[in-house]
Amino acid sequence: MNPSRRTVLIAATAAAFLPTPATAATSKAAEAAATATPPYAAYFYPDSFPSGSPGTGITWRSLKTWTAAGDPDLAFNAASVPLAARFTPTPANTTARSGQARVQSLVSFGPTSSNPSQGSATADYYALTHWAYLDELVFWGGSAGEGLILAPNAPIVDAAHRHGVPVLGNIFLPPTAYGGRLQWTRDLVQKDSAGHYPLADRLVALAAAYGFDGWFVNAETSGGNTALGTDMLGFVTELKSLAAAQGQRVTWYDAMTVNGTVSWQGALNSQNQAFFQAADDMFVDFRWSTSTLASSGTKAVQLGRSRYELWAGVDVESNGSNTSVNWDAIVPAGSAHVTSIGFYRPEWTRNHLPTTRTPGDFHAADDRFWTGRSLDPSQPDSTDPWRAPAVSVADRSTVSAVPFASVFNTGHGLRWYEEGQVTSDAAWNHLGLQDRLPSRRWAVRTAGTRPTVTFDFADAWRGGSSVLVAGDPDQPVVLDLYTTRLPISAGTVVELTYRTDAGNVDVELAVATAEPDGAGTAPPYTCLPVDAGDGWSTATVPLTGLSGTIHALGVRLTASAGPVRWRLGGIAVRDAVSTPGAPTAPRITAASGGDLRLAWDPAPGAVRHHTLHRLLPDGSRRFLGATGQRAFYLTGLQPEQGEETARFEVRAVGELYTSSDPVTVTHTW
Repeated sequence: MNPSRRTVLIAATAAAFLPTPATAATSKAAEAAATATPPYAAYFYPDSFPSGSPGTGITWRSLKTWTAAGDPDLAFNAASVPLAARFTPTPANTTARSGQARVQSLVSFGPTSSNPSQGSATADYYALTHWAYLDELVFWGGSAGEGLILAPNAPIVDAAHRHGVPVLGNIFLPPTAYGGRLQWTRDLVQKDSAGHYPLADRLVALAAAYGFDGWFVNAETSGGNTALGTDMLGFVTELKSLAAAQGQRVTWYDAMTVNGTVSWQGALNSQNQAFFQAADDMFVDFRWSTSTLASSGTKAVQLGRSRYELWAGVDVESNGSNTSVNWDAIVPAGSAHVTSIGFYRPEWTRNHLPTTRTPGDFHAADDRFWTGRSLDPSQPDSTDPWRAPAVSVADRSTVSAVPFASVFNTGHGLRWYEEGQVTSDAAWNHLGLQDRLPSRRWAVRTAGTRPTVTFDFADAWRGGSSVLVAGDPDQPVVLDLYTTRLPISAGTVVELTYRTDAGNVDVELAVATAEPDGAGTAPPYTCLPVDAGDGWSTATVPLTGLSGTIHALGVRLTASAGPVRWRLGGIAVRDAVSTPGAPTAPRITAASGGDLRLAWDPAPGAVRHHTLHRLLPDGSRRFLGATGQRAFYLTGLQPEQGEETARFEVRAVGELYTSSDPVTVTHTW
């Protein structure tokens, strides 16, 4: 990026709490080589290192010498969720369009070094949830003193993939003002004796082993010449060819030009056209104007490409949803969109808040950013100067197969809950545990007083959060939850887990078996009664009289006494109850005092995640964490009173949150 727009990443992170990853590519050799140290997201130099020695907590690695078989942290960094297919339902409002502008986000989730592979012991995290509007996520970062090539950590990839969003690693060749060395650019584009680019092959192999979707190439080190520009073009061309064969993609950043110099164009033009043609997309630098974006879109079409393969950079790092943007230059309200949108650093929604921020504070700011001032995508505020993505871009969904379940887990929390009970008081974050979440937050339909709807962290059925509806509604309220494509069979039922904390509420399940009449209109819901209960209750609702396909799910709430506080803890659509098989071969792969690395082999079939508990001498169990992968890092363990051997249980958890039988592994103190 333009050096004036860059901030230094602060290398600070909490101790690891929840575990994570492993993949079939993990070799026993790499496993045996692992030490009981915390696993971190991987970062590399192309080949050569800076002079001197790395700082504390930094490991210098060469991508050229990396192999999957020799990677001791591969099990902790490889994604477990494949990229889900998405569909586009009828838009929630009349201004959101499908098939036009797309949205890319460049996000720094943590520092380059010491960025935990498996989440950490804090709820203070950029827990992105508005995936429905995103088309590409870039794992932003890199620094001259730590590493230039960043591989996304598994929790982020798993959450994105669950919602159908590809994730790109980042290749950052920094400006000389930020320590960039032209040698690193030459290292990246070096050729072998056959004229091929060995690091292009390494990049594709790394993404394949880790399970992410390609690379964002950002070459900003000045001093190059036409020969280097030619080599870079050859490198990008080969990288895209190799990536495409693996289902990966490449995005080019508008910095280096074809003559090898760095000159941000703010447009698609003759200086960067060849790189755009070699890549899948291009991020257009912030220097764009109304005229340069218009000409760029026209040029893309003339080249036989889509104008929406250009991401117009919008820098929101400093001001977020208060940023002044010429939206009509990108996504005009009265005509076809000109290009797509490229957000730089939307984690402002967390970072601008005071250090006393709560998860609720973060989600309020994030909803404002993605949904707009109305906080209801079905009723956008046309006077809002911030044109939120929900106003212009149609949302997408991946909820298209039975069984489907969600406990509205956002991927972070103040505690951990199982069946309404607190099983860990530790704050945590781990995006890989995030559910598929409602895309239209929050579409509320009522002829009366509108209640507030939020993710709430004070209580939950499972995970760390639930949906809280609060207010004094004087008319029935319909809350849209999911747009779906779920087939209905004779045995299909919907389960709702909910609790009324205050007031009296009659609850109905809202099911639509067809699309709305048009954009901005309500789904044609049929409302089915839900049995009342005390405390957390799970009601099973047969879809009697309905057939075909479920297109939308919601709830209809009618208050008979208020004010109301009503909490939704879970929803599931199923034909039958299924339970995953148990994992096998649990083992401790490394131990250093109270720090352990564990691994296991997954059972065949679909597994949503694994949970790990400690069996205590009194027969009780203590929750330790959960992960989508098949490896787990524990730190700071101590013997219990009189305990000579610690015992741990690993379970597989399925889509319906049913658990397998446990398998046990022991550690002698």
